[in-house]
Amino acid sequence: MALEGNDYYGDSRAVEDECKKYLYYHIVITTTDGNKFDGIIENVDKDGITMLSGEEVMEQEDTNQSNGQRQYHDYGGPRRRFRRFRRRRFPINNLATLALLPYIAPPLYPYYPYYPYY
Repeated sequence: MALEGNDYYGDSRAVEDECKKYLYYHIVITTTDGNKFDGIIENVDKDGITMLSGEEVMEQEDTNQSNGQRQYHDYGGPRRRFRRFRRRRFPINNLATLALLPYIAPPLYPYYPYYPYY
């Protein structure tokens, strides 16, 4: 659902209107220098947008152990990953494209009504 493909917006008012249309949606934006960011638009004004941008965070290892042995809570498994959202501000003049993040919906299963046994 890219708005204008790789063409840059000529009018900042059109960009502001499109950002207001996708307020509180999970979107992907592309800036004029080619960087892509995904997040949730939280606020739109005439100068820019404020977006909750996601970043990956790995669980910290415990470095306070005196004997140097590691204790794993899940028996030597990998460290856990988290996704954290931070507020970032993007100027409207630097936005190239705006698109909704595509989600794949699970298939719907047919509903079978209950039939009583006699």
